[in-house]
Amino acid sequence: MVKIFKVFVPVSVIALLFCEAIILYSCYLAGVYLAQSLIEGPTFADNFFIAENGAIRLAFVVGTIMFVIYFNDLYEHFHIRSRIELIQQVCLAVGIAFLTQALMGYMFTGMIVPRYTMIIGSAIVVLVTPPWRIFYATVVSKAFGAERVLFLGSSPILKEVSEGLKEKTAMGLKIIGFLDDGAGGDDPLPGIERLGTIQELTKIIPKPDRIVVGLTERRNRLPIQDLLELRFSGIKIEESAQLYEATFGRVCTREFRPSQLIFSSELGPRSGSESLQSVYCFLFALILLVVTSPLILLVALAVRLSSPGPILHRQKRVGRSNKVFTVFKFRSMYADAEARTGAVWATLNDPRITPVGRVIRRLRLDELPQLYNVLKGEMAIAGPRPERPEFVTTLSEQLPYYRQRHCVKPGITGWAQINYKYGDTIEDTITKLEYDLYYIKNMSASLDAYIFFHTLKTMVLSRGAQ
Repeated sequence: MVKIFKVFVPVSVIALLFCEAIILYSCYLAGVYLAQSLIEGPTFADNFFIAENGAIRLAFVVGTIMFVIYFNDLYEHFHIRSRIELIQQVCLAVGIAFLTQALMGYMFTGMIVPRYTMIIGSAIVVLVTPPWRIFYATVVSKAFGAERVLFLGSSPILKEVSEGLKEKTAMGLKIIGFLDDGAGGDDPLPGIERLGTIQELTKIIPKPDRIVVGLTERRNRLPIQDLLELRFSGIKIEESAQLYEATFGRVCTREFRPSQLIFSSELGPRSGSESLQSVYCFLFALILLVVTSPLILLVALAVRLSSPGPILHRQKRVGRSNKVFTVFKFRSMYADAEARTGAVWATLNDPRITPVGRVIRRLRLDELPQLYNVLKGEMAIAGPRPERPEFVTTLSEQLPYYRQRHCVKPGITGWAQINYKYGDTIEDTITKLEYDLYYIKNMSASLDAYIFFHTLKTMVLSRGAQ
């Protein structure tokens, strides 16, 4: 696993991205020389690359295809589920590349790839990419080898991690077994081989590549000397909370201790990153307001015509340092929807939501007026979503560390929003809190850019809204 943009990315995914960029570029490079030999004439390639910046044009087409492939989740889930579906998705990516080239004809003619080069190169892409993907998923990805992982202990956290690793094979981690600490019952980690007790740590053969410590009770039970010897022999040793974070992309609140928060050098916002965030969020919100102003007017008109009531919905939310502010949204519910029920979470197929409201919520367009909150300095583009004071009071009493999410500005979108569904239960709130704490721990401009990029994907695919 490699951490890029403050996000854990499997090495196999990075290798796939790198190799695929080379293969796609080679397909269009072959298209250039085939077009030269079959149609265009002997000087075509030289003129294209030297006089017309052909290398940049081909890179733009390749980038477009890879962008669409990413939107189809073919980098996140590169193991082949259906060959027919794979071919369809590759054809879709190539088709959008053609549409983008047509659009460039109206906007930036300097980015257009010659007709026959585009046709021949795209045909090669459609022929080569599916077999390459199948080969990579079945052969190349396995060549990286799985890192052998030994669990020391049998805590519930390790059980969750083991289940997550089974689903995320791209991480390249293979659990060889666990050493029981005697506190988890007869079968604490179902499906994982019990190799002995924690006292037999040094007797495990062959040695693991990584040891993950997840004891239910550590006091007077952690084999310190054995772990020291293994660590100095080159074996990686980490706490279960670290692997939990890498596996799920969120912080495990059950493994958090107040001392870890107090003495952590990572957790919590930094003044420099907060100041930088305020600057780029203000500029980005201003640009986005100008660019989306026609869309904002159309949404406002649709809301006005769909049902009686105001266009904007104003609601009190809790922001940074527990300060209450007014958040603005396009009204997506019928007027006075909470007059009888009071403050309650939205639910699936909520009858309070209007037909237009259902569409704009699914596309996240109801959040556009919050750009004004960003300009006022009350919110950021990315951050924990602000909650209503009524909910904050209740959740702060029930959930440890819930108030700590208010140490940064709330966001229009956030790490929890791109990774988790809309939540309407306490269990969902706990999970989203863990995502929020991960964001606070890793807060940076690069992570904000990553979140915004994935938010676009979420909007296009209509995921997570309710």
